[in-house]
Amino acid sequence: QVQLVESGGGLVQPGGSLRLSCAASGFTLDYYAIGWFRQAPGKAREGVLCISSGGGSTYYADSVKGRFTISRDNAKNTVYLQMNSLKPEDTAVYYCAADPRCTRVIAEYDYWGQGTQVTVSS
Repeated sequence: QVQLVESGGGLVQPGGSLRLSCAASGFTLDYYAIGWFRQAPGKAREGVLCISSGGGSTYYADSVKGRFTISRDNAKNTVYLQMNSLKPEDTAVYYCAADPRCTRVIAEYDYWGQGTQVTVSS
């Protein structure tokens, strides 16, 4: 069964850090780009960051530049989203998704995880 599972979310104070994981099962991530998206309450889902199959990263949200980074460990079939200097406006459900190439077009992604909640609050 093809599956993406996010983990690592939680409650963190402003200025804190979290590392989200996106683990794949049922298929290999080697040939897929992985995008991270987020959806805050009452808002549309938006692209955050993407890593290509070759390891290059593309930022979709200017607000996270300099704070978020993305990496992949193909041996573990996992992609990570490192989030530093978190702000209350980063509060959202974070999703990872797989597609052969990075794109900000949500409908093009083949597989999606169930999401993990990130809450930034004091």
